[in-house]
Amino acid sequence: MLAGLHHVQVAVPLGAEDVSRAYYVGVLGMTELPKPPVLAARGGCWFAAGNLEIHTGVEEPFAPARKAHPGIVVTDIDAVAAALTGAGHEYTWDDTIPDRRRMHTFDPHGNRLEFIQQ
Repeated sequence: MLAGLHHVQVAVPLGAEDVSRAYYVGVLGMTELPKPPVLAARGGCWFAAGNLEIHTGVEEPFAPARKAHPGIVVTDIDAVAAALTGAGHEYTWDDTIPDRRRMHTFDPHGNRLEFIQQ
């Protein structure tokens, strides 16, 4: 019955599109997808990389997801770490699951993201 995960949405404050683009496109290398006009009027952006989509949606009052998070599979976690470092973003390695390289970071809006080496 269930076939897969289409996208994950994270909350952003009103007017955060340029900051979101700078991070999701500029740092993580995703591509921005056009939103249908009726949804574009609500603010936020859609981004894609391979089969992964992350949608940002305006939420007022805004509160970032500090615990809930997408787990993003990556082919080169060291390259992601280098991109984050190069852009001045902090991350934390997490070795609590044996045999799984992973790290956590926060987007510029404070939403938690997890990256997992494939």
